[in-house]
Amino acid sequence: MKYITTIDNKEFEIEIVDESHIRIGDRLLEVDFESVSGQPVFSLILDGKSYESFVYQGEEDWEVQIRGRQYQVKIEDEREKRLKAAAGGGSVEGGEFHLKAPMPGLVVSVLINEGEEVKKGQVMLILESMKMQNELKAPRDGIMGRVRVKAGESVEQRQTLLSVH
Repeated sequence: MKYITTIDNKEFEIEIVDESHIRIGDRLLEVDFESVSGQPVFSLILDGKSYESFVYQGEEDWEVQIRGRQYQVKIEDEREKRLKAAAGGGSVEGGEFHLKAPMPGLVVSVLINEGEEVKKGQVMLILESMKMQNELKAPRDGIMGRVRVKAGESVEQRQTLLSVH
């Protein structure tokens, strides 16, 4: 099965060859991807290199955190992609976006105030989990809505941290 995967507005065609191989473009890669004790933490071994990642369902897409960076990932199979294109569908950039904690942790700092303008990719909050600091970034341009947490506060996975309009 082939999937069209969009990571930070860049498309990749990924084919699942079998349970331990994927093809990205013309590159065949060996992959091992396992959940760690039922948490949103995954062990990823890609061509012999080991990575720890956090994967969770966001508002519309998947949120993936790997090596201290957070990515928005949209996954569609070829059929879905063709149907949306035929219907003229696209992603909605409007509305309110609620940033949720990808994992339990401690808010290290909130870098933006309510009512301030934010740009896509701007770091809004730093969350520490498992002794790693993770930058949570704005998914799009907008105005900072309600900030629901403060530095030093412990948060649970999927807890709403702030909103952007």
